[in-house]
Amino acid sequence: MQRLIRLGLAGAVVASAGLVALAAWPIGGPLGVFDLRGDVARGAYLARAAGCIACHTDTARGGAPLVGGVALETPFGTLYSPNLTTDPAHGIGGWTQAQFARAVREGVSPGGQPYYPAFTYPFYANFSDQEMADLWAAFQTVPPVPQASKPHAMTFPFNQRWGLKLWRAAFLEPPRTAPVPGKDALWNRGRELVEGATHCAACHTGRNFAGARKSQTERYRGNIALPGGEKAPAIDHQALRNRDRDVNSLAFALRTGVTPQGDAFGASMGEVVLQGTAYLTEADREAIATYLIDVHDSG
Repeated sequence: MQRLIRLGLAGAVVASAGLVALAAWPIGGPLGVFDLRGDVARGAYLARAAGCIACHTDTARGGAPLVGGVALETPFGTLYSPNLTTDPAHGIGGWTQAQFARAVREGVSPGGQPYYPAFTYPFYANFSDQEMADLWAAFQTVPPVPQASKPHAMTFPFNQRWGLKLWRAAFLEPPRTAPVPGKDALWNRGRELVEGATHCAACHTGRNFAGARKSQTERYRGNIALPGGEKAPAIDHQALRNRDRDVNSLAFALRTGVTPQGDAFGASMGEVVLQGTAYLTEADREAIATYLIDVHDSG
């Protein structure tokens, strides 16, 4: 009996030490030094493409731009988007440009903690230093709003952020934004947007038991279990062709939120168009459509 007790205590000590080590395990690269001058207009454009306005503005309740508080209901609990205004207490006004860049590209908070992957940082990892400087410059123009977002309401054990380090180790995947040789500039620009800033796969790809994308088997093949009970249709090349979509009709839908049949996008996709893709250039909407119509699973 005493031997069993000793073994149990030893196991508890080892487990506790493991948890302490995991909690202390650093993530993210070094902060570095940013000295690039950003372009506000380019940064604002990228923020629209990346969905910052749509996710961090509670338009349903008349919230101020980028104040956050938008609920995202998941099987693991409810997340609330944070305040991204320049308020130093409740927003990002106390951050440095380097901290901002690491948060966006690596999903790591200024304090070194991992963000929940509902924040689509995995798609932003290939943003260049100049793009980060542009984004930062744009966010510096947002008036401060001293309003705290709601605290996340995640169930145990998902409310333990150290567990996200294990999730990152198991499921974090790099974005596929690098140009593909043999494809033209329009197609590759579409790839850069779809696989990066506009993060289409975040909603249009199925998820596994841990909330990670099934990129190998269900890439762009739709998702019937989106937060809040919503569904996202398949947008892989075959599904789009089966619905008689072409580049022109898809680009038109990204501008207006209306399909060739006269149906209007609703819920979250309607917000994506209203706050995001409607602001893109015709050339970029055409690029997105060109890529989606043509890309295959190996793309």
